[in-house]
Amino acid sequence: MLASITSTPRRSRLTSIGAAAAAGAVLAVALTASSAAAASGEYAGTLADGTAWRAVVPDDWNGTLLLYSHGYQPSFAGPRAPATVAPNPATEQLLLEQGYALVGSTYEATGWAVPTAPDDQLESLDAALVQIGEQPDHVLAYGTSMGGLVAGRLAESAGDVIAGAMPTCGLMEGGVDLNNYQLDGSHAIDELLAPEQKIQIEGYANLGAAFGTAAALSGAVDAGQATPEGRARVALAAALFHLPGTDTHDADLWQESMYTLLKQTLGFVTPGRFDIETATGGNATWNVGVDYGRLFQQSADRQKVAELYRAAGLDLKADLAQLTDTADIAPDAGSVEALTSTSGLTGALQVPVLTMHTTIDILAPVQVEEEYSEDVRSQGDSAMLRQTFVDREGHCSFTPAEIAAGISVLEDRVNSGHWGGASNSVPQLNALAASLDDSGSAFVTIPPREFVGDRIWE
Repeated sequence: MLASITSTPRRSRLTSIGAAAAAGAVLAVALTASSAAAASGEYAGTLADGTAWRAVVPDDWNGTLLLYSHGYQPSFAGPRAPATVAPNPATEQLLLEQGYALVGSTYEATGWAVPTAPDDQLESLDAALVQIGEQPDHVLAYGTSMGGLVAGRLAESAGDVIAGAMPTCGLMEGGVDLNNYQLDGSHAIDELLAPEQKIQIEGYANLGAAFGTAAALSGAVDAGQATPEGRARVALAAALFHLPGTDTHDADLWQESMYTLLKQTLGFVTPGRFDIETATGGNATWNVGVDYGRLFQQSADRQKVAELYRAAGLDLKADLAQLTDTADIAPDAGSVEALTSTSGLTGALQVPVLTMHTTIDILAPVQVEEEYSEDVRSQGDSAMLRQTFVDREGHCSFTPAEIAAGISVLEDRVNSGHWGGASNSVPQLNALAASLDDSGSAFVTIPPREFVGDRIWE
């Protein structure tokens, strides 16, 4: 789907982790006053570009180091959060109890940090290993949300350093498709629910404009929810956003849940688009040439939306044709190539990858796993990939037991050279999680639904 990763790293990566200590003297690392090793086995420092990092090594280190990539921190949400080595304290504690050493960084900047994050992580790893003074047997990369995308990029570009990767709740469709499927939903709101407003849904001059768009889209959705016709169109827009909705045969109940989820989504993703545009240097979104009738035929929600349209006396085909006729957004010159090269995935794996996704996630729809699997298959690397799913609502709402179980399965694949046991059996995977911690697990077998936001700019 996406072109190969062509971004040039800021430094030459180490050919082996074992070379890290020897290379330490020449690394561009500016250590902070807090960088001296603490009695607890904690280390910290700051790279020359401002990236802060943290490392924790347990007394009974098992030889495996986990390189954690955190999720998206909006540029407009205040000061940068400190470096973290796990998604939450409970997971950090469990992984340390299991004997893993942990490293993580803040990245060079907040906002859409994917362009620099892989190198920020690798340089932080180098700096941490210099201070730790001992080399791991293996480094496994894992991350959450945007950090899942970072882990995915490391799996395609850093096989000389990491031995495996575990993206969780990852944006595995890549930055271009992320932008485009959200554009499709916003386009439907703009054209069908606010045709006289002509809301600017991309190309923001500043953050204020992005927040203004979020408010306008949200207001149009609220107004639409007041009538049967509007509710049908709200459902269409929400379906284009890949929102999950309540699992019910009652179309009205399903529509109400889609409305609620859409309201939650708009306030976050629209300002987030500003961060992506800032990182890319322009709008990398387009819908010129998109046939929305053909696109929507792939949606798993098409029957429920069609039912709502019939009940409202509306013509779904006519609305989809209107979306097609008014699709006139083209990307800024060079922006698609820039976002693809810095924030895309090709599916060409250098190391084994295990993904983890909740079944109901409004910010990283589970459908992106279908797109990622398709990308990996197109590269002939399906044997390197395992995908796991957790029957739970929420973005990155995994228990410590589930994270630890995934890490254990990936580690076993690295050590044995093949996927076995719990990687092929949901009951065994849940049993493994239960043996590691009592925080619970809900692994299930599901076929990911079709992701309908992928397209190629030519």
